[in-house]
Amino acid sequence: MHKKLLTTMLGAMLAMPIFADNNQTQAPENSDKMVAYLFTYFNSNAPQDEQICYAISDDGYNYTPLNNGNPVISSDTIAFTQCVRDPHILRCEDGKTFYMVVTDMRSSLGWSSNRGMVLLKSTDLIHWQHSVINFPTRYTKTWKNVIRVWAPETIYDRKAGKYMVFYSLRTSDDDSYDKIYYQYANKDFTDLEGEPKWLFDAGNATIDGDIVYNEADQLYHLFYKQESGRGIYQAVAKNLTDRWEKIDGHVEQTKEQVEGVGVCKSLDGQSWIIMYDCYTNGHYQFCKSTDLKTFEFVQNTETKGKFTPRHGTIIPITQAEKDRLLKEFGNFNQPILTGFHADPEIMYSNKTQKYYIYSTTDGTPGWGGHDFSVFSSSDLVNWTDEGKMLDVKGDQVKWATGNAWAPCIIERKQKDGSYKYYFYFSAHNPKSNRKEIGVAVSDSPTGPFVATDAPIVTDAERPKEARGGQAIDVDVFQDPKSGKFYLYWGNGFMAGAELNDDMLSIKKETIKHMTPQGGNLQTWAYREAPYVFYRKGTYYFLWSVDDTGSPNYHVCYGTSKTPLGDIQIDEQNYRVIEQVPAEKIYGTAHNSVLQIPGKDEWYICYHRINKNYLKQQPGIHREVCIDKMTFDKKGRIVPVKPTLNFSR
Repeated sequence: MHKKLLTTMLGAMLAMPIFADNNQTQAPENSDKMVAYLFTYFNSNAPQDEQICYAISDDGYNYTPLNNGNPVISSDTIAFTQCVRDPHILRCEDGKTFYMVVTDMRSSLGWSSNRGMVLLKSTDLIHWQHSVINFPTRYTKTWKNVIRVWAPETIYDRKAGKYMVFYSLRTSDDDSYDKIYYQYANKDFTDLEGEPKWLFDAGNATIDGDIVYNEADQLYHLFYKQESGRGIYQAVAKNLTDRWEKIDGHVEQTKEQVEGVGVCKSLDGQSWIIMYDCYTNGHYQFCKSTDLKTFEFVQNTETKGKFTPRHGTIIPITQAEKDRLLKEFGNFNQPILTGFHADPEIMYSNKTQKYYIYSTTDGTPGWGGHDFSVFSSSDLVNWTDEGKMLDVKGDQVKWATGNAWAPCIIERKQKDGSYKYYFYFSAHNPKSNRKEIGVAVSDSPTGPFVATDAPIVTDAERPKEARGGQAIDVDVFQDPKSGKFYLYWGNGFMAGAELNDDMLSIKKETIKHMTPQGGNLQTWAYREAPYVFYRKGTYYFLWSVDDTGSPNYHVCYGTSKTPLGDIQIDEQNYRVIEQVPAEKIYGTAHNSVLQIPGKDEWYICYHRINKNYLKQQPGIHREVCIDKMTFDKKGRIVPVKPTLNFSR
């Protein structure tokens, strides 16, 4: 369960509506442009699944569940029955307030067991105020025999200037059947005014109503399920409280049993998305319409794992709202990239305003990969494979023949306002028969990249103090204080040097031996993979300890006051991240670090060994993960616990 689930108590629910003010304020939005869709739903008839869940989509048809498929609001904190169903969400006329209404029902008690609904209100889609309406105790004379208050929804009545809540209602009278009734909500959306009034029925059980206003024909369109017809039908009216005119024909484009229809205007404003629950077959079906008269089948949802959506609705959301939801409920199912990848370098691009990860292609014997991959993301949650961006075995890199290892990249803004990307990597040079460091340049973070004809760092450019080791595991860093650029590298030793302004060569006279001195070889002794970042006046140096296949493989750090200064190590605080065998997390090291632009919010991106290959050539079947990194009041890195499922 998410740690920020609502936690109000159920006391006095029957006596009066419950309203919990959480004093949350709405952050200003950067834009009112809608860029994605939010799907609210519940998962199944099991009590533990009768809770409100979220999923998001960029196209309105393909959805990714948030919060790893777990509820975003706990039913036992808001509902009389401690279970809810059929969530309907609405963006209010002010554009920044949201109303949600849900059926207060535990289906395991029977289909005629619910007696009310829950009203919810939010300004950020995360924190919700709520109140419970229980009909038998609220309307003791006229509706004391209510046995169903199903699928409530809300719509703004343009003529009345109020928000109407409508729902299916049925009593225990023998001759009754489900009809759609309505009431208006009060100003605070904490209560319903008056008593239920009849709105519509089709002559037999009429449930699951959904109403939208169509500007094209200036009519309200009511979509509903009619039990006798076993399908979804439609009626129209000029005003919400007018007599509705039924329209012939089915809406659904299937012969499966359906319910829970929801209709939403698409982001382009030119069409409508129609969705309904094929409840006996375990999936949702989506259709498209340009006129709300004809309906075209698009696809069925793929339901798997915890994503088994039942009777829900969708609304368009802005980029700021999407970002907020992803930050609060985003899924970081580790690993974050598909396939075997290692030595991840993570970067934020100011040009594209996206995140990128560059990696060593893994899974081949002897670390024999010869190309690099790049992945992009707008949210750190969903990653797109942008393909192979450089191959060192072929014509792209003339001086190298293989062993494409441990890349890094930096974005540099040019004087004319454009951007260039400098990609540094290590590969095997057959002339020296050594691993050496090259550079490739592009105008785009995804390429194409053009490599120079010779290495930028050869095996000869090693500090005189260095003994053994290889020129691999390169890192590039810009000093925010001076604006200068630096390169760091080394396995068995750490070297650093200032880059020339062309970014294609180093100032050889600045090469410095930087291997942290002293210490216990088993704890913080440097092996490889230097990484440098700057925070609040301090330069942080991270590196990997021991071999990639060793149980002792982990990350340590030290600090300095300058980019090429001596590295100081706190003997009591030097570990950054290490494996957790009890949770089957192994080989967590070789990292990069990401700062969210403009914020003191940090993440460590690293690789780990796939647990299924732990005893089969350990160290060549690695996968990329990410976790949050924090600091204490003294600026020390708080040891990071690697996770299996991480929420940003």
